[in-house]
Amino acid sequence: MKKLSLTIISLVLLAACGKKEEQAAPPVMPYKVVEIQKSNTTLLAEYPATLEGVTDIDIRAKVDGYIEKIYVQEGQEVKKGQLLFKLETQTANQEAAAAKAKVTAAQVEVNRLKPLVERNIISDVQLETAKANLASAKSTYQGIVAKINYASIKSPVNGIVGTLPLRLGSYVSSQTAEPLTRISDVSTIYAYFSMNEKQQLDITMHAVGKTFQEKITKMPRVNLILSNGMEYEQKGKIETVSGQANTQTGSFNVRASFANANKLLRSGGTGTVQIPTYLQDVILIPQNATLEMQDKRVVLIADKDNKVKAIPVEVRAVPGGQYFVVDKGLNVNDKILIEGIGIVSEGTVIKPELVDYVTVITPEKKAIN
Repeated sequence: MKKLSLTIISLVLLAACGKKEEQAAPPVMPYKVVEIQKSNTTLLAEYPATLEGVTDIDIRAKVDGYIEKIYVQEGQEVKKGQLLFKLETQTANQEAAAAKAKVTAAQVEVNRLKPLVERNIISDVQLETAKANLASAKSTYQGIVAKINYASIKSPVNGIVGTLPLRLGSYVSSQTAEPLTRISDVSTIYAYFSMNEKQQLDITMHAVGKTFQEKITKMPRVNLILSNGMEYEQKGKIETVSGQANTQTGSFNVRASFANANKLLRSGGTGTVQIPTYLQDVILIPQNATLEMQDKRVVLIADKDNKVKAIPVEVRAVPGGQYFVVDKGLNVNDKILIEGIGIVSEGTVIKPELVDYVTVITPEKKAIN
């Protein structure tokens, strides 16, 4: 009888424990998920750039002298051949007058000796000597005139006047370290920047074309973000990429050109060049649907049994900070969690609440140029 009582008590205790375990089992919680589809998007690679005109020419004096006149202002637009500076030429003018007098005297001597030679009164040696003296006098005079002309310094190109570091009365020569000014032809602006080998490969591998040069030619037009954060109104074009990487930095030098008819951009400025890469039929996911775990980025998916599973993914950021392009790790029709990230642990059974893909990801409809 005593054994029967113990058995009954044991069964009652086991039944009570089973009920407590049933009560302690956590409920299956609902979490929103989205079913992966493919979409289109644009990636923007950004590179700091320096701006230069088509030509940036230092204006220097060819002769020695004091600056007598300055005909332009800083930032002024000038035409080719327009007078910029005039150096003092008083001494040179006096030298030119004396040299011209010598030319006249030498010409008179040649004219005097010609008839004498023709009548065989004197030998032609004296006439040839007089002619040589005339040529020498002319050469000296022409050299002084050229020196005077060099004192009038003109613009070699159409462009914009840079700074004017020197003032009236400053002494200059061809050896003066600082130029009088710089004239920049900014009808077109070149943006110079560099990219590393990986960036160069990423861009060219996704570009249209078979050869490297064909890919460069067919690359989409690029944007220029100015130093004030505004986007320049004109699109640019990648024109050149250096043939080999810099052995010290491992980078490639790149040049993009931008039309600048309104002369808004100036040499010496800075900006950021944005190179777009148009992607079609790629997997996009929200950035906030991912976690960083041990230097890896993971996504939580609901498997066929509605259990949460962590999947490592390889991604690229889409401009704007909202989405990632997934290069590896996910497939179409996978269901990823878009809520409970960082809360739900792997292996948890959930009740998926399917959210329409379009309400989470807004695909871009852009064609590849």
